[in-house]
Amino acid sequence: MKRTAVAVSAALLLLPLGACGGTSAAGDDTTVTVTVGYQSKTINTVTAGTLLRSLGYFERHLASLDDGVTYKVVWEDHATGAPITAQMTAGKIDIGSMGDFPLLINAARGEELGRPTKLVSVTGYNLRGGLNTIVTTPDSTLTSLEDLRGRKISTSVGSAVDGTLVRALQRAGIDPEQDIEKLNQQPAVGASALAAGSADALAQFVAWPGLLAHEGKAKVLYDGAQLDLPTFHGVTARKDFAEDRPAVLEAFLKAQDETTDYLNTHPVAAAEKVAEATDLPAEVVYLYNGAHGISTFDPTVKPQLVSALKQNVSLLKAAQLTDDVDVDAFVEDRYLRKALGAAYAERLAATPPDPASEVWPKDAGTTETFGTPRELLAHVAAHPDGIRAAYVPDATTGTLWFADKAVWVVDGEKLLPFVAPATARAYIDRHDGARVITYADALERAS
Repeated sequence: MKRTAVAVSAALLLLPLGACGGTSAAGDDTTVTVTVGYQSKTINTVTAGTLLRSLGYFERHLASLDDGVTYKVVWEDHATGAPITAQMTAGKIDIGSMGDFPLLINAARGEELGRPTKLVSVTGYNLRGGLNTIVTTPDSTLTSLEDLRGRKISTSVGSAVDGTLVRALQRAGIDPEQDIEKLNQQPAVGASALAAGSADALAQFVAWPGLLAHEGKAKVLYDGAQLDLPTFHGVTARKDFAEDRPAVLEAFLKAQDETTDYLNTHPVAAAEKVAEATDLPAEVVYLYNGAHGISTFDPTVKPQLVSALKQNVSLLKAAQLTDDVDVDAFVEDRYLRKALGAAYAERLAATPPDPASEVWPKDAGTTETFGTPRELLAHVAAHPDGIRAAYVPDATTGTLWFADKAVWVVDGEKLLPFVAPATARAYIDRHDGARVITYADALERAS
């Protein structure tokens, strides 16, 4: 079945939205307005958006410029990267944050319309692709990608998760153009479609899969980390803005770096702040942004991420969303290098923390880390009324997930969690005697 209305909807994603508010970084000699586009609920971007805004670091750095200019920061919140790109190419947003595929569209549209943009930093990333997930309803009988053949799948065309969906289907031998019906929908609309039964599965980026799982409205069908290909979100700036006001961009990047330090040093407090600003449950925010969360926050533009961008160009071209994109020309980290100074090289070489099992006790401002999932289960079993949230990493991909939503496998004395049924089955197929058990059984065995 050919997907319907995708071409028209994809084209609409790229049209300038002149009705949106915001002004470019312009003004008289004493007053300048800087407009920042961000996605409050896409919590992989919080160090350049929601958390940065709540901490006020950008405004503080602008005030410290002491250049005789009064700066006003306008924050524009959007659901996806597409409207941010539209506003940037219209000269109405100066700095924006979005996912890897939207970043490429941002680059292409900027060049096409004579408003070139530059990738200046990264917000959060996952080197295996765990930021994107495909989910189904809790009572769905679908258990694998192969089961999606002939089904309706909701996603956001041109988004990072759309790339994950296309790649995953292709690896499973499913033609994303012919064998499924793709519904091009905003994340909230897709979540409603899944609940209403008008979509059989939902492919979305942070924080939607975790939110729906936490609320008991979805279960994981596919963990994006199975692709083993980096996904990330980054910060893009208009080239003319960066060249005209480099000190302002550097102030933003310094503020982003300080916000990153705050998030990494105070992960629970950061999750609470983001939750308050977005109305997302703090437990969901922490799943992605916590000390061992799915996302690693680091502003440097790592070579692995640039390589992934280059691999993504072919998918966007095949979907007729872009022509060729010169990724090397798009990446411009000299502003960040100047902002971070000697610390840049150390940050660039940094690697993600090792996956770990973690418990967030009720009424606590810190979490507890455990060496194995079995140790975490034993603790949860011993404190049935004292746990706010428990997280475990997938035994093969390392993707963090809620312990009570994971697929549990017993293998001798080992109790192993998996995000998706497919990764659990793959383990069982390689280990005689291993089998799936319920979460309740896993708790009992651990205790």
